[in-house]
Amino acid sequence: MHWYKKAFQEIPAIELYQIIKARVDVFVVEQNCPYEELDNCDQKAIHYFLKINNEIAAYVRILPKGIKFPEVSIGRVLVTQKYRGKGYAKAVMQKAIDFISEEWQETTIKIQAQTYLHKFYASFGFKQVSEVYLEDDIPHIDMIWGDDAYKR
Repeated sequence: MHWYKKAFQEIPAIELYQIIKARVDVFVVEQNCPYEELDNCDQKAIHYFLKINNEIAAYVRILPKGIKFPEVSIGRVLVTQKYRGKGYAKAVMQKAIDFISEEWQETTIKIQAQTYLHKFYASFGFKQVSEVYLEDDIPHIDMIWGDDAYKR
């Protein structure tokens, strides 16, 4: 079991394939949701992930501010089916938040959360800042963590 934090240019082709496959398996296949998985944001992102037995177990994509939102954002949060129920979702989210606040010295993070995960993200201090809306036919809400969460 090993945690990795890599810029796009640092990811070997085989590992990039594993990441994309995990994202497609979870977000496209499991959720039966055809959408633009390859959105040209990966090249600017930090990819934070856990590998167990050379398999992607958990993953998040961290985008600098100004790429998707004015704020730094976390997205593509996943734990592959084989590794669910072991606390890896909480671990990868906390690692992403710690990276953003400690290494980038950012105090605000924005996410687009599937509504059923509201309590999960709220447990990290994220606050809902939008009404429910459909993104790829799945109900979502916008949530903010940090300084700006309480100004809205």
